[in-house]
Amino acid sequence: MNYKHLNYFWHVAKSGHLTQTAQKLHVSQSALSSQIKQLEDWLGTPLFERRGRQLVLTQAGYLAKQHADRIFAEGENLVQQIKQGSTEQPITVRIGHASTMSRNFVETFISDLVQQQKTHYRLHSMAPDQLFNELGNHQIDVALTNSQVRGGDKQLWQSRLLARQPVSVIGRPGLSVNNMADPELREQSWVLPPENVALRSAFDMLSAEYDWRPNIVAEADDMAMLRLLARDSGALAVIPEVVVKDELRNGQLVRYLQLPNVFEDFYAITLKRPFQHPTVIKLLQEYH
Repeated sequence: MNYKHLNYFWHVAKSGHLTQTAQKLHVSQSALSSQIKQLEDWLGTPLFERRGRQLVLTQAGYLAKQHADRIFAEGENLVQQIKQGSTEQPITVRIGHASTMSRNFVETFISDLVQQQKTHYRLHSMAPDQLFNELGNHQIDVALTNSQVRGGDKQLWQSRLLARQPVSVIGRPGLSVNNMADPELREQSWVLPPENVALRSAFDMLSAEYDWRPNIVAEADDMAMLRLLARDSGALAVIPEVVVKDELRNGQLVRYLQLPNVFEDFYAITLKRPFQHPTVIKLLQEYH
């Protein structure tokens, strides 16, 4: 093996396309393919698998790319230190989170990174399907979501429960609600998650149990949007308090009730693989 083999592999691993990479590096596609094949033969394992027109990293390929990232980052760091006197480049960790997640919870998860100088992080908000697709393709290092996933034969997920947040009835100040059976709750206006969300199912069951007749003025599957609606619409909302912690602190909103046995769970999802990003390991250790 030499560094030309590794360099060609590294560029293909980043793009996922052989033809585009060959054009970028000004080499023929056959020469590029041959160099990668020699590297795979030397290592004794495939580094890519083909999915349609795209090349996707195998487990061994992901491990090789992680080492290549560090090797070429160190090479660039050497040039910068000698020519420019700059300090070493930060390590990058890529964190994906479901677009429905509480931004306050995501900020809490990365709070240690915010305080550090040597770790660079990228946050990617996306739909759940895209989130797991990018995790499976090694484009992010960890996925944050509010739904648990289970691994299958083709994809081995590791799902860790980070936090279980109680869900409360939140609204503007002014009501005199003391319990679930309070008549003042019977014909209130509400902003709620849509019907396909577990939190909404729990609310519907409680509505039937306590004979509420909710006037549902808006639905949103995005916690950030529910936060804004709760703050600005004057309607009540059912959301975890972490979502509106700033509004609760400054008095814009108040908690009227905590829903019994209703929780919003927050998970970190990673792939089962021989190498885990060291920064992800440290972040998850905070939730033991």
